[in-house]
This record gives sequence, C-alpha cells and structure tokens, in this order.
Amino acid sequence: MTQTYAAPPAESAGGWHDPGALSALRALHRSGKLAAEYGAVRGLLARMPPADLPAAGQLLARVDPEEVSRHAPEVTVVRVALTGHSTVAPLVAPLTAELARHGLLLAAEVAPYGSYLQDLMRPAGGAQPQLTLCLLDAHTVFDEVGVEWRAADVEAAARARLALLAGAVRAHQEAGRGLLVLNTVPLPRRFSHQLIDLRSRARLGAVWREFNSGLLELAERHPGVVTVDLDPLLAEGVPAVEPRTAQYARARLSGPLLAAYAREAGHVVRARLGRTRKVLVLDLDGTLWGGVLGEAGPGGIELGGGLRGEAFQEFQRTVAQLGSQGVLLAVSSKNDDALVREVLRTHPSMVLREDDFVRVNANWKAKHDNLRDIADRLGLGLDGFVFVDDSLFECGLVAERLPEVAVVRVDEEPALHPSALLADGWFDLFELTEADLERAGRYRTEALRQEFREDTGSYQEYLDGLGIELELRPPEEAELARVSQLTLRTNQFHLATERLQVPEVAAWRERPGRQVIAVRARDRFGDHGLVGALFLRRDGEGLSVDNFVLSCRVFARGIEAGCVAAVLDFARSAGVRWVAGRYVPSPRNTAFAGFYAEHGFTAVAADPDDADAVRFRHDLEDVPPAPAHLRLRAMFEPLDTTTDGDRP
Repeated sequence: MTQTYAAPPAESAGGWHDPGALSALRALHRSGKLAAEYGAVRGLLARMPPADLPAAGQLLARVDPEEVSRHAPEVTVVRVALTGHSTVAPLVAPLTAELARHGLLLAAEVAPYGSYLQDLMRPAGGAQPQLTLCLLDAHTVFDEVGVEWRAADVEAAARARLALLAGAVRAHQEAGRGLLVLNTVPLPRRFSHQLIDLRSRARLGAVWREFNSGLLELAERHPGVVTVDLDPLLAEGVPAVEPRTAQYARARLSGPLLAAYAREAGHVVRARLGRTRKVLVLDLDGTLWGGVLGEAGPGGIELGGGLRGEAFQEFQRTVAQLGSQGVLLAVSSKNDDALVREVLRTHPSMVLREDDFVRVNANWKAKHDNLRDIADRLGLGLDGFVFVDDSLFECGLVAERLPEVAVVRVDEEPALHPSALLADGWFDLFELTEADLERAGRYRTEALRQEFREDTGSYQEYLDGLGIELELRPPEEAELARVSQLTLRTNQFHLATERLQVPEVAAWRERPGRQVIAVRARDRFGDHGLVGALFLRRDGEGLSVDNFVLSCRVFARGIEAGCVAAVLDFARSAGVRWVAGRYVPSPRNTAFAGFYAEHGFTAVAADPDDADAVRFRHDLEDVPPAPAHLRLRAMFEPLDTTTDGDRP
C-alpha cells in the first residue's frame, strides 16, 4: 500500500503509520489540553492511519478556534461557510481533519437545512468567511420532480434549478463575498433505475451530464467560483450514497464521499492561502526507475521493458505532465553523477530528460542537505517543495530535518506511484498563467545568472552587468490572473499578505482613488515577466501603498528599491504630501519587517481601523533616485482626487 503524508515529526521517522496516534489525540482531548497543544496535531495526523481520520475529525471539531488562537497564534484559522441543499453538518468533521493535516484550523459556519439559495443571494455584511462550500446532491433536482416522472420532467427541473443556481452564484460574486466552491452531483442508481426502459434511462444520463456540465461552466464564467468534480472520486470506488443516512438524516452524500470531497476542499483552501507547492524533487532508484543504477548499470534498470518497466514510464509521464504546467522538477539521489546523467541523456525508455530538470543533485550527501542546496540555488523556500522517495528511512529523515517539506513515500509497486504523488493536490492552483508555463525556462536561465555572478568581482559589478530593465504600469486585463496569483502564492516579500482572487483584483482597481501597478523586469539573460504588484490608494492628502508583493526570483537586485523610488517620484509630481507604506506581519514575511524603514519611511501611529498593520510614512522631502544600475520606465494612472479611505 502507498501512503502520503506531510511533514511528520522526528518520532515518525522509523515507521509510517502509528496506530497509537488516535489514542494520543484522545488523551489530549480528555486532559483538556487539545487547544493548548494544537500545534502538535499536524504531526499526530501525519502518523495516523487513514481509517482513523474521521474519528480524529470528530474530536478536533469540538475545539474552540478562539482558544486555539490564544494558545497557538501561529495556527491559521480558516473561516468557512457550509451550506447546501441537504444536511451539511456531517462535512464538518472530515473537513476539520483535512485542514488540520495541513496545519490549519477550521472555524465553520453551518447553515440551516436547505437554505443554500438564500445563503448565496443575501447581501454581504459583517465578517465574511474566506470561502463558502455549497454542497449539492441529487435531491437538488429530484425534489422538484413529481411522484410520477419521466426523463423529460427531470430535464425541465434540472434546467430550472441550474438557472436558479446561476443567478444565486452571480449574486454571491457581485456582492464580493469571496470564493465559492460548488460540486458536480452524482446520479444514484435508486433514481436512474426507476426508469425501466433503457432508452429513457440513457436519456436521463444525458440530462444529468448536461446539468453537471452547467455546474462546471459556472466556474469558467466566474473566476471566484470553483466546481469540484466528484466523478474522479467516484471512479476510485467511493460510494456516492448511504441509503439510511440519506433517508433518516438527510445526509445525501455518503461518509466516504464527504471525506474524499473534504480532501479536495482542503486543497482549494491551501491554494486560497498561498500554500501551493512549486518544486517537485524526485529520488531515482525505485522511484523513477526500478533497480539500483550503481549495481545494475544503465542497461539493467527497470524502465520501458516489462510490466514494471512500463509502470515506471507511466509515472514519468505523470511527472512530465506536472512539469509542463510550471512545476519545477529536480533530482536528489544518492548515485554517481556521471551514470545518472548518462541515463537521463541516452536511455531509450526515459520519458524525462536532463533538460526537464532545473537541478540534478546526484551525489552521496544526505538528501535533506541536497534539498537545502536546491532551494538555495533556486532562491525558493523549502515550504514550496515536495519530495518523493521509495525509502522509508530517507522519507522519515527528510521529514525530521525539514518539516516544511511535503514528503510523499512511494513503495515497491510503481503502478501506485502516480496516485501517491497526486493524492494531496500539492500543486493545485486556481488558474494556469503564462508565467507558470515559462517558469522552468526562467529558472534554468537563473543558472546562467549565477555563473555570471561567479565571474564578476563584486556584487555591484554583477548588478551593473545584468542590464536590468524595470517597467511599472497598470496591468492589462489578461494580466490580472498573474497579479492574483502573485498575491495567492507569494509569502516572503508580501508586505501585507492579502490573498486576492481575480475579481477582487479587478474590483480594487475599479474603486475611486485606487490603482494596481504591475511590475515587470528583464535583463541580459531574458525576460522575468510580471514579477510584482503595487496596490495604491489615495488617502486624504497622501497616497497609501496598501500592499506590495514581489516574486522571490528577483530579490536583492534593486528592483524593490526601484519600485519605491518610482512611487515616491510619482506621488511628489502628483502633488500629494506624503506616501504611507503598510506592513502586516505574517510568519513568512518577517525578514522584510524593516523594508519601509530602510527606504526612508518613518513608523507612525497604528490605525485603529487597521489594527493588524504597522504603518510607515515618507514626507517626500528627500526622494531618492532609483538604483543607477536599473533602466526604469514607470507609467501610473492620473491620481484620482477622490479619497478612498476605506479598506475592503
């Protein structure tokens, strides 16, 4: 059996699943220490057999989020509204467990039975949840059908219900109420087989697929909507319905299906919080091919020939598919470098080639040291890494030494490798952008920059030689998805850590007195693309930089200083009296807590309406020029005299 886990603690390194993990969780609950010790929950769940997760979810769902926040402020609380056509309360426990697996705590708002249309259409007001899960089931349609019915009756009901849903979704999105998650709806046999003629039954199947297609298309029409397709979960053998709970408790989706749905919803939450992984690091022996290269030689490894060799090839195709969508691929293998590169370059059955990897570390160093080396060379945090290996020892050691790395263990059965890698949706994101497709090429180009750096005498000489061109301008419509992605996925240089979906970015720039400025950069080695964004707001006699986000790929090259210089120069020429910078501390951006102070801003009194933020101000008396090594071109929109002092 193949298992997946994320960052178990050191004590799990010697074994994968610990049957005593649930008992330990229960002991914490009985002692009244579960809230105070919530930081240990993630490790317990990582070691817990999957069959115990539902019981764990029941315990964790009883924890008071406010109490956890008092004892463990580092734990992120996620506010989720749960609504649906039928009973949605059974979703709370599995969703709590799935979020806890990723170090998150669910604060659920459970709506009354059947209130989903009203819930979606009500106007925004008060504290809004970070996302809304609207759970749909077959009764969404069949409750509108009479006692005696035909396929045509279901078709009419399905179209009417889809039209109502479309209107409710539109109202939800226009009210700016955040991310909405829908789902496709299984058609239980108990309904389809009430039709006794096969032609009518086939027609019902077509009608039902049209209904589900409409639900999927809602996500295409509204960037703030995600539709979770339940068909792939059902294809894995998960039962759609449990007749007794469906009848007596009005819980119209089975417990196993709710658990599988909760896992998918957890991936959506993780993406919403900017926790999508960027780098996939793979072992070789037993992972990308069978056998030990150093013993069998390039011609003796299992790859291509025979059933197992074909299974390893299929896994490589899965990895290649991820790489084609911007996931950075790397290798960490205890192997001879020359032999590894010979296989990558010349083995006739290899799907992945040397050029598919941004880094190949084949040596005899500890794998956690190799992972650190890869992260350093790519300039990325280890919390963006997924590591795949077939060795229980290596997986446990990496998990112990680098708890921020997601570790996926694959065992000796290569046919199960793809399922293990994809089980936790580590690389899920909301929309694939041009920057994603170009990411691998840009990181390969980064190696050329590093070689150039090694050949220059000083760092300033290196910067002068790069020939950096910096452009600031309002984003085009097609670039809003990239701006949104930067806010969702960037954690380090993200001074206010505000996660914005595409509609929220669009809404920001449409409000009076506001503008979004995209930051693009290129140098002698190539185009970096859209690497940052500034969110500017007219605030009385001043201009506020409410958020500033910049990709880690371009740190420490003067680009951030160039952006500040451009904003200050623009503000002074527009006649405002001061520029404010806003910094909201997060666990990941503390390295830049002093950024504004380092660029001539002075700390000012906190804003009572923005209690989490630390504010800085520049009086514009001494505006520094952009660094001399930059060729800067900045285009801002005319500064609206309308003040928008309110933050969303």
